[in-house]
Amino acid sequence: MSETAPSTRDADVARRPRPARILTYAGAILAFLIGSGFATGQEVLQYYSSYGYWGIFGTGLVVLVFITYVAVEFLRVGHAERFERPSLVFRHYCGKHLGTFFDYFSILFVFLSFTVMVAGAGAVFEEHYGLSKYVGGVGLAVVVAAVVWFGLGGIVEVIGKIGPLIVVAAVALGIFGVVNNPEGLGEAGSVLPGLEVTQASSNWFFAGLSYVGFCMLWLAAFLTALGRKAERRREAASGGVLGGVAFALACMVVGLGLLANIARVHDAEIPMLVLAGDLSAVLASGISVMILAGILTTAVPLLWTVSSRFCAERTPAFKYLTIGLAVLGTVVGLVLPFSQMVNIVYVINGYVGILLLALMLFSTGRRLLGRRAA
Repeated sequence: MSETAPSTRDADVARRPRPARILTYAGAILAFLIGSGFATGQEVLQYYSSYGYWGIFGTGLVVLVFITYVAVEFLRVGHAERFERPSLVFRHYCGKHLGTFFDYFSILFVFLSFTVMVAGAGAVFEEHYGLSKYVGGVGLAVVVAAVVWFGLGGIVEVIGKIGPLIVVAAVALGIFGVVNNPEGLGEAGSVLPGLEVTQASSNWFFAGLSYVGFCMLWLAAFLTALGRKAERRREAASGGVLGGVAFALACMVVGLGLLANIARVHDAEIPMLVLAGDLSAVLASGISVMILAGILTTAVPLLWTVSSRFCAERTPAFKYLTIGLAVLGTVVGLVLPFSQMVNIVYVINGYVGILLLALMLFSTGRRLLGRRAA
């Protein structure tokens, strides 16, 4: 090849990114991450607001840096390596044996996260609508199984558009929480020690790492698959940056809104509905629908990730497995209270995800040093 002939990589870089595709990738990341924990406020309460200002800005900065890195890296390696199975990304970073462990562990965790989505839907129906949690949990599972039935392509198109709208609504509610009770922020430091607030870790820094850790185990196979399907590497990377930064900032704003009202939301299963109820009952009902949509946008790719790990998309086996997993996830998800599910499933698995983060950083550093030496 002539030295002046452009390489495939150079050609990819030279093509101008399409804003619509960047927003689609960012939207898919946002929609995947908001889930029941973010949309209800329970996740933000345990990982951010429960630590006061250090939690909001300390945890927020940790998440902003590492979630953005993780999103870009998974999309990049998916586009570059074109893995036959998205789960092979773990072997890429961790080697054969440890990679196999992460492969199966992440699938178990992703499935358990789906059960948390079921629990979240059940909690919304029980706390806001006064209906049995079984109505919400079963209803969510039925809808999710139906969507996954049609495969990843349809998932990306749907959730990429819904996700940003839900984040905007949640951020607006967080801002209202601050504006409606600004003195609450000043009093939070003295009020928090007297409250029994469930925390994700013993301090805000490890809470931030744990948060990144469990998000990584969610994102690994999903973003690797998206990266493989991406036409242009720069579009995927730009979408990863936009999605990661937007998500971290949204968590910080929502966290501030909850912190300003910490005395009232600290023991609520659905903290965001408490803030919405301060405006009007009608708005609270609208927010409840938003929360259910947020749960749906995360539950769909979670269930898809597990089914696609064992069966090819659109095959009869894939469809039957999806239904079976949805049924099992519903049974498991309706056993424990939602807040307990978030604390147990996310926190434990978050610490395992920290090890994967360390291995990814080592791999990235070695790759960059090798490129410099070349």
